[in-house]
Amino acid sequence: MPQITIDIDEEVHKIISKRAKKNLMTIREQVEDILRKSAVSTKNKTSNTNGKIDDTLVSVFSREKRGNYRRKRKG
Repeated sequence: MPQITIDIDEEVHKIISKRAKKNLMTIREQVEDILRKSAVSTKNKTSNTNGKIDDTLVSVFSREKRGNYRRKRKG
């Protein structure tokens, strides 16, 4: 397993330590869990979500949510 060394503030250390204690983990396990979840969530994102779509027809019928949210009226 590759090893990485990081420097963190005392405040960050306290936060991670508290979170690790709550999750019944060591600080090292907690940091590994945070990094693993971050890597998995980044892996699942598509590369075209932030970019502009070149094809106008595809952009019109895409499922990407854009614009303002319209509320449904009652009654």
